[in-house]
Amino acid sequence: MNQPLLVLSAIFVALAALLHVYIFTLESVIWSQPTTWRIFGVRTQRDADIIKPMAFNQGFYNLFLAVEAGLGVILLAVSRPVAVTLVLVGAGSMVLAALVLLLFSKTTRRSALIQGVPPFVGLLFLLLSALAS
Repeated sequence: MNQPLLVLSAIFVALAALLHVYIFTLESVIWSQPTTWRIFGVRTQRDADIIKPMAFNQGFYNLFLAVEAGLGVILLAVSRPVAVTLVLVGAGSMVLAALVLLLFSKTTRRSALIQGVPPFVGLLFLLLSALAS
């Protein structure tokens, strides 16, 4: 694999993983704060309380994707086949989840792009890295 392109891939996938850890924190750790649930367009405390179990669960999905992709980035230096598989599955899942969000509603397009572009770019560089070698 082409080393410079592989490094670029790792950078973008690592950024995507960090973003998903941040989203986990919002959804599962500090959801009860009005400034947090307003980020997600929730308007009232009552609505936030109703949505809280779903947000909590969704936050952990984001954390698991971050761990998967992040572990893949870390393992790139040690075990290429395992690392590439983890990066493909983790970042690929992030891209697919962002695609669902993008197609779901016009109001979630910005969130979808924020969540989907870094792992997509990371996967693009991973593919280019494989093709360049």
